[in-house]
Amino acid sequence: MRSQTKRQLSPDALDALLRASTGIGCRLEAELADGWFNTAYRVVLDDGRPAVVKLAPPADAAVLRYERGIMATEAMVYRRIAALPGKGVPTPDLLYADGEFLVLSLLDGVPWDKAGARLPPAAEAALRRELGAIAARLHTLTPEDGRFGYPAAESALSAPDWRTAFSAMVEALLEDAERWRSPLGLSPADVRAAVAEGGHALDEVTEPRLVHFDLWPGNVFVAPAGEGERHLITGLIDHERAFWGDPAAELVSLSFGGDTGPDSDLAAGYTGAGGSLDFTPALRHRLALYHLYLGLLLVVECGPRGYGSDHLAFCRGLLAGAFDRLRALG
Repeated sequence: MRSQTKRQLSPDALDALLRASTGIGCRLEAELADGWFNTAYRVVLDDGRPAVVKLAPPADAAVLRYERGIMATEAMVYRRIAALPGKGVPTPDLLYADGEFLVLSLLDGVPWDKAGARLPPAAEAALRRELGAIAARLHTLTPEDGRFGYPAAESALSAPDWRTAFSAMVEALLEDAERWRSPLGLSPADVRAAVAEGGHALDEVTEPRLVHFDLWPGNVFVAPAGEGERHLITGLIDHERAFWGDPAAELVSLSFGGDTGPDSDLAAGYTGAGGSLDFTPALRHRLALYHLYLGLLLVVECGPRGYGSDHLAFCRGLLAGAFDRLRALG
C-alpha cells in the first residue's frame, strides 16, 4: 500500500543506517509492501539471520496526534510479550530497536488474509479459537504506571480512568479531522455527544489492559503444522497502534476476520484461556463506541497518508455504519 508516511531508503542507505546504530549491516532482499504506515524491508543481516526492518516515517512527515512516537510503543509491546511466561503470545523477536527503526526476526507462514481462501472450515474455526486464546493472554499485560491511553503519545492522550482517556483519544482525532478537513459525514458535536452518553459504560472499565487494536487477518501469521488441515498461528505483528484500555475493544479489529459474538469460536477460545467476555448491554455499548472510534480513525488518516477516493469511501461507510449502530442503542 502506498502511503505518504512511508520512508524509502536505498539498499546502501539502509545498510548504513543499521550499521551506524547496531554495528551490524544488512543486505536488502525486498520491500514488504502490505503495510499501511511504516516501510518494511526483508533483509539478511551480516551474520546470516533473515530479518525484517521497519522504518518510522520521516521526521517531517505529517502524522496524527496518537501516531507520534508509536514505534516506541511497538518496541515496548515486543519487550513486554517476551517477558511473558512460555510462548503464550507468538510474535517476532525484537532484535534491535532505535528511534528510527526496529529489526525483527522473520516469521514462518503467511498473513492470514493471504491463506484464508485455502483454509478448510475446520482449520479456520480452530485458528479462531487459538486467536481468542492468544488475545486473552495478551490482555494479561498491564501498564507499569496504571494509566489508560496511548503509552508513547503525549500525556494528554492518557489518564487515570478509561472514560477520560477514551474521550481524549476521540477528541485528538476530531482535532486531526479539522486540521485535514476530513469528510466525516457527521458532525464533531454528534461524536462528542455519543461518547458522553456512553460514559456510564466506559466507567465499568477499571483496570487498563494492553489492547493491540489492529488484529485484522493481515496482522496475524499462520502456517501449516504438518500434514493435513492443522495450522498454527505463528505470530502477531504491527503492535504500534496498541493502547492501555478496555480489552473488549480488541473485538473491533478481530471482527474483520470473522464472528466475535458470544457464541463464536473466538469467544470460546478467549474465555477458555481465562479471559472474560460478558456481553452485557454496557459492553455492547462500549463496543459500539470502539467501532465508532476505529471508523473515525480510518477516515481521518486518509488525509495525511494520501489514500485514494475508493479507500476513503470504504472508510466513510464503516464510520457511518458504526454511528448508526451506536444511535440505534438509544
